[in-house]
Amino acid sequence: MPLPIISADERLAEKRGVKGCIFGKSGIGKTSLLWTLNASSTMFFDLEAGDLAIEGWSGDTIRPRTWQECRDFAVFIGGPNPALRDDQPYSQAHFDAVKERFGEPAAIEKYETVFVDSITVAGRLCFQWCKGQPQAFSDKTGKPDTRGAYGLHGQEMIAWLTHLQHTRGKNIWLVGILDEKMDDFNRRFFSPQIEGSKTGLELPGIVDEVITMAELKADDGTPYRAFVCHTLNPFGFPAKDRSGRLDMVEEPHLGRLMAKIAGAAKPAPERLTYTRPEPVTTASTQGE
Repeated sequence: MPLPIISADERLAEKRGVKGCIFGKSGIGKTSLLWTLNASSTMFFDLEAGDLAIEGWSGDTIRPRTWQECRDFAVFIGGPNPALRDDQPYSQAHFDAVKERFGEPAAIEKYETVFVDSITVAGRLCFQWCKGQPQAFSDKTGKPDTRGAYGLHGQEMIAWLTHLQHTRGKNIWLVGILDEKMDDFNRRFFSPQIEGSKTGLELPGIVDEVITMAELKADDGTPYRAFVCHTLNPFGFPAKDRSGRLDMVEEPHLGRLMAKIAGAAKPAPERLTYTRPEPVTTASTQGE
């Protein structure tokens, strides 16, 4: 068997989707972003049952009610992971069992984008399931062990997100609530509203894009909604752009954002801009 090298031409010809998260405060209009997507090729992964904002939207919807169903839909959408044992979720055995219930995966080939609303609720469903597992109880006393439950929760959420990330042929967008908090020094900071700390800390390293949908102000003080896309931004919002094609602030239109991410690549020298800081002039250096 020859070494399975994927050539540059083969890699560039592959169909690959964008994997990203969009965070924002409650009511900013995250669910309404569905209006900016092609309804015929978008699947709405509705966990919040809060679709009043998109009443009249003509796309298809699935509504998982348990963490087991979230895992089943993930393996059905992303296919099996051949590296896993048959007794593990997302394995070939798991995929075969789900396929017997849902039918052939060809039924979802028409969907180019899966819009998950929201990762906040997915985390709650996961934690509720974890609290009933053996790892959430002490081996010595049999009493509930919160640390064990949170440890299992972190493993489950990361495995779920990683499996969705490896669904190369589809765009996966996860929506979540963004909390504004104050640290011990009374400084403001923002963090995703997800049960436990492991998922929120590792999530930016899993997905391609982290976008904050926020309310900004124009020079005349007029408020407007926008996507904040760069890690280095003056607002302190969580953000990341792996494509290198987005501006720091983009219009809140998910369809056009994906089109821009999928655009022609920039020349390598333009992918990263670096400016050396100006030297600091002090009284001691002026006399030299």
